[in-house]
Amino acid sequence: MPNSSKLILSVGELLVDFIGHHVSASLFDSPDFRRYQGGSPANMGANMARLGNRVALVACVGDDNLGKFLVQRVAETGVDTQYIATDPNEPTSIVVVSRTSGTPDFIAYRTADCQIRPEYLPDSLLAQASIFHTTCFALSRQPAQQAIVEAAERAASLGAQVSVDANYAPSIWPDRAQAWTVLSRYCATGAFIKLSEDDATRLYGEPQTTERVLADLHAMGAKLVCFTLGAEGSLVSFDGGVETVRITGRKVDVVDATGAGDAYWAGFLTAWLDGRDPTDCAQAGANLAAIKLKQAGPMPPSVNRAVLYTGHL
Repeated sequence: MPNSSKLILSVGELLVDFIGHHVSASLFDSPDFRRYQGGSPANMGANMARLGNRVALVACVGDDNLGKFLVQRVAETGVDTQYIATDPNEPTSIVVVSRTSGTPDFIAYRTADCQIRPEYLPDSLLAQASIFHTTCFALSRQPAQQAIVEAAERAASLGAQVSVDANYAPSIWPDRAQAWTVLSRYCATGAFIKLSEDDATRLYGEPQTTERVLADLHAMGAKLVCFTLGAEGSLVSFDGGVETVRITGRKVDVVDATGAGDAYWAGFLTAWLDGRDPTDCAQAGANLAAIKLKQAGPMPPSVNRAVLYTGHL
C-alpha cells in the first residue's frame, strides 16, 4: 500500500497543451487541435497521484480562465494545488504540439510558468518531501531557474531524493553551455536523472554513445541515470555507474506519444518509493508508459498501483 506520509513535490511548468487532433508529420500538417492540461511536472505529479501517491505541485499560472482550467484539472487527479501561484501580470503559458508516434513537434509560448519564486518553496514544505522533481523546461528561465535549483539543494539537505527530467530542447533553452552548468549543479545534489536518446542528442548538440552520456552525468554527481531508448526499452545506471540494468522494449500500438515520458518516470519513482530495485522500477515505468501510449490525452482518472508490477490494468 502507498505510504501517505511520503510527499512527492513536483515543481515547474503547468500549462495548456493544444495537441493536434490527428496524427501528422509536424505542426505544418496539423489542421486542428484539442486542449489538454499539460506541463511535464504537472503530468508526472498527476500520474503519481493517480497511482495513490501523495503529491503537491508548485507552479505558476496566469490570472485568467486558462489558469483556472489548469488548476481544476490538476485538482481532479488528486494533486494538492494549494502551492500553485497566480501571477497578476503574465498570462497562462501554452504549448502547441503535433500528435505523432515519435518525438512531437512543438512551439512553446512561455509566460506565467517561468514566474516561480523562492517564497513559493519554503523549507516547511521541502522538509515534507520524499521526492523533489523538476524538468529542464522549468529550469530554462529566470526567476524559476534560480528558485528551483536553490530549493532542490535545500530539499536534498533536508532528506529528499532530488529528481530531474533532462528534457532539454534548444528551442526552449538556447544557451546550451548554461544548461550544462545548471544541470551540473542540480546533479551535484545526488539527483536521479531521466533522459531519452533525443534529449541527449539535443543536450550535446550531436549524437553521443550511451556510455559517454552516463559517465558524464555520474561525474557531475547523479546518483542514478535512467536512459530511455524508445521502442528498445531503457537502461538504468546506478551506484555511480558501477551497476546497470537493461529493460527490453515491447511492441505497443501507439495512439499518442505525448506524456509517455512523464508516465514512465511516475511509474519508476512510485516503484522506488515502494522499495523496489532499479530493475523493477524500470519495468514499472515501462508498464505505465505503455498504457499512456495506447490512448490520447491524459491517463485514466485512477490507476491501480498493481499495474506497475503486472503490466495489466
